[in-house]
Amino acid sequence: MLIEPEIEEYIEVHSTDVDKVLQQNFRETHLTTYYPQMLSGRVQAKFLEMICRMLQPEQVLEIGTFTTYSAIAMAKGMPENGRLFTIEINEEMEAMILKYISLAGMKDKIKLLLGDALQIIPALNYLFDLVFIDADKEQYVDYYELAMEKLRPGGFILADNVLWGGKAVNDPRPDKETLGIRRFNNHVKNDKRVEQVMLSVRDGLLLVRKLQ
Repeated sequence: MLIEPEIEEYIEVHSTDVDKVLQQNFRETHLTTYYPQMLSGRVQAKFLEMICRMLQPEQVLEIGTFTTYSAIAMAKGMPENGRLFTIEINEEMEAMILKYISLAGMKDKIKLLLGDALQIIPALNYLFDLVFIDADKEQYVDYYELAMEKLRPGGFILADNVLWGGKAVNDPRPDKETLGIRRFNNHVKNDKRVEQVMLSVRDGLLLVRKLQ
């Protein structure tokens, strides 16, 4: 974490909690998966829900489902006719993902796509209002470019983990994932097609708007 634990706790106490389905998902993720830290926290989940309540996107694409915590949070904020397509490369997660989509009553709202996002996205015949990127950090630029092709003018991209535990800023011996995040952040910074703002929510979120 990039903030002091006391500040993090203060932020959580003063933020509305997630619902019981997401609380159950959080517990099960930490009990049954190897990397539960990949899960969006409750504050970020509420932020994603609020973003969707503000934007009212009818079509959302999520790249990286994990245990469907963030997908459910976003879908809660979408309009009744909204649809969220979420891509997960790990087929072993399918049962848990479908379980929580059902528990959340989101069968008609969330569609799971299993496989490699780099192959799936070009085949999608949709124009999205919002894209959330939270997958392989080394391929963020590739996901971003594919997402831009499927994003409507004025649409938004949200990318998670853009601070990468602070390593994106000042790690003198960066690993491949850190280099991937740095390359992505600089790529967006120099992209004249967009405007963007970096937020220090959890591990860093980059909010990008497509200009035309």
